[in-house]
Amino acid sequence: MSKDDSSSNVAIACQGGGSHTAFTAGVLQRLFDEFPSDRNLVGISGTSGGAACATLAWYGLNHPNRTPRELLSGFWEDLGASSPLDRTVNTLVRWNVTLRRMGVPLPETSPAHSPVARWGQDELRRLLERYVDFEELPDLLDGTEPALLVSAIDVLTGEFELFRGNDLSVDEVLASAAEPHLFEAVPVDGHYYWDGLFSKNPPMKDFLTQSDIPDPDELWLVEINPQRRSEVPTTREEIDGRRNELSGNLSLNAEVGFLEAVNGWIEEGYLPDDFTHTDIKRIRFPRRRRLSWRTKLDRDPEFLDELMDDGERAARAFLEEL
Repeated sequence: MSKDDSSSNVAIACQGGGSHTAFTAGVLQRLFDEFPSDRNLVGISGTSGGAACATLAWYGLNHPNRTPRELLSGFWEDLGASSPLDRTVNTLVRWNVTLRRMGVPLPETSPAHSPVARWGQDELRRLLERYVDFEELPDLLDGTEPALLVSAIDVLTGEFELFRGNDLSVDEVLASAAEPHLFEAVPVDGHYYWDGLFSKNPPMKDFLTQSDIPDPDELWLVEINPQRRSEVPTTREEIDGRRNELSGNLSLNAEVGFLEAVNGWIEEGYLPDDFTHTDIKRIRFPRRRRLSWRTKLDRDPEFLDELMDDGERAARAFLEEL
């Protein structure tokens, strides 16, 4: 993916969304199977589930004996609830969600006091370490690889944190995936972090502001939460779902707004000629899938496989339109 005079610099940004980011895994598999020869990848970013997908794809691109497809497919296959214990936990989670939706009063348990939450977080750690050897990263990198950006938020200060691939640890990926209702805050260097959905979802403007990353001519945004709905939500389930979508898009829209503002300043001639116009291209979650937001917690293997297939189809159509 070396750049020549005729190629365009591309960055890929992956929005978070729990189990729904199996769609992102399918997208990235197809994109990197058929990455256009006239594009040069300068970076990939992600938040929460999008951060896990971005990290796996980036690691596969840089590893001499691994590929993004191999790592992404293996990770999501192992993440699926296939063992008896996993299936039991997944069923309990779905029943818990269903009963709460019906108004059944159930005891609230903090992740800090939940053995299931600790087990889930530990399992995710082991799974990430199974597919990414974080300790070998310094030996793999030579400074010419695409950038990897992973976001989280400092629980105590409310400040955004951007973790870079050149010194990434498994804790930092877990920090980006630490949804407060599911997992405890993750400590990194004396700070405690939650899910990056509260901050950059996903990081985009950092591709323009980080001095060591070439400004992208195109930003390919893998979007999980729909921007628009055709009807006003009226039921409790519809209202909860739309609130989840809108909250997940708040920071995404802020990041997109920054890029669009810079593009406008360039077009008006307010910025020097060396500033780069960034064309934002979206790969959207299929509208035909009107999934409940609660299925972002569902790890049914068949469901995850369907989402990955959807991602491959969406990426194939996206590449054809290029």
